[in-house]
Amino acid sequence: MLVVCTANRCRSPMAEAIVRDRALANGHQTLEVRSAGTWAVTGQPPTPHATTALAEIGLSLPAFQSELVDEAHMRAADLVLAMTAGHVEALAAEFPWAAGILCQMSSLAGGRWDIADPVGGSLSDYRATRDELARLIDEGWEILSP
Repeated sequence: MLVVCTANRCRSPMAEAIVRDRALANGHQTLEVRSAGTWAVTGQPPTPHATTALAEIGLSLPAFQSELVDEAHMRAADLVLAMTAGHVEALAAEFPWAAGILCQMSSLAGGRWDIADPVGGSLSDYRATRDELARLIDEGWEILSP
């Protein structure tokens, strides 16, 4: 599974950590999840607020570094969850062969809305994004689990 946002420093790393946690809690040690960004600068850490928001729920991203999404990421994924309709559109344009595995994150709850980017916002904004991602992952777990 691949989770995609813009810079791969806030939303997608938080989602990656939450999916990994849920997989372990549900006995799916073999579920592989990665994240990347459509405009990422490779090698950047998660934002401090993303790290704090995750730590508050007992999760971490040890040694995490941002990655720019590329063909190898896309080919390795069975499912690609993107944060916004714009991300889905950009990925479909760049990797048209992957259209069948592209989903908007909110579709896990049966909807179609963009997950707000908390970058530049307060810790409260990051908490809200973290909680929204956790809710979507929990609601869509049957879709995500192997």
